[in-house]
Amino acid sequence: MYSKPIRLEDLHIENWPNLILWAAPIMFLLVFIEWGISAYQKKDTYNTKDFFAASTIGLVNVGISALIKVATFGSALFFYNISPFTIPVTWWSFILCFIAIDFARYWAHRIAHEQRFWWATHITHHNSSKYNLSVSFRLGWTQHIKVIFFFPVMFMGFNPFVFFICHQIAVLYQFWIHTEYIKKLPKPIEFIFTTPSHHRVHHGSDAHYLDKNYGSTFIIWDRMFGTFMPEAERPTYGITKPVTSYSPIYLVFHEWNDIFKDLRKANSFKEAWKILFDKPGAEIIANREKAESEKKAASDSLIREELLSLEVQEK
Repeated sequence: MYSKPIRLEDLHIENWPNLILWAAPIMFLLVFIEWGISAYQKKDTYNTKDFFAASTIGLVNVGISALIKVATFGSALFFYNISPFTIPVTWWSFILCFIAIDFARYWAHRIAHEQRFWWATHITHHNSSKYNLSVSFRLGWTQHIKVIFFFPVMFMGFNPFVFFICHQIAVLYQFWIHTEYIKKLPKPIEFIFTTPSHHRVHHGSDAHYLDKNYGSTFIIWDRMFGTFMPEAERPTYGITKPVTSYSPIYLVFHEWNDIFKDLRKANSFKEAWKILFDKPGAEIIANREKAESEKKAASDSLIREELLSLEVQEK
């Protein structure tokens, strides 16, 4: 299709198919069908305010994606042009690129759960206590900075058009796994691909379900890197510190706000670094351990005072 070097204007990005935009009407139709089935069966699967919050977040995200489209695929073009490799545009290059993107998505997703800075870009997707197709719309507006995790894939020599199509398909795959109506699928599928069963575990806030099943399309990465957990009992959805607001602004930025508050209290660069890149909730655990330590120290001190008092009385 193209030979190096390619200029941005040569790509004619405006003519590339926007698969996500084309799929949007079908996705909304399926959401309303699921909502209707849920209402008919009197299941507490949907909340109207939660749905409109998710939809608003998703629509704004579509706008942000459109605005930064040139920057995103300008990056893909830059790394393609400086790469010593060139992978031809063939049917197998799409498959290879998709696998490479999914591998990068696994690590981007995992790091977003393991470091608080990146968690702030991702928490919006998890802060609903519901689990339905509309939850797939809840993608934080700051999540686009995670494009840096895909720079190595861009550098592998895939044509920017191939990367663009595979990236869109990877995003679209996420839609159908956000449902409780699809139970476990046949074992060969469950072994290789991420399914609704796997992703329900990922959205659970139960202690044994936390930080499991990061795979986007392929669950095989979780099996390889020790983060796989099969679904047993129905998960408790949401985050460990539940939010009660339905404001899209709050749902997107509440963790960023908490981070900035904590940074203002930091007494050193080391402390600020830990606030940004420690595991989410680490400061809560540290404060709890500190309180328990102080409580134990106070208790030990009281015991020593009582023993000393007894010794004095015996004398």
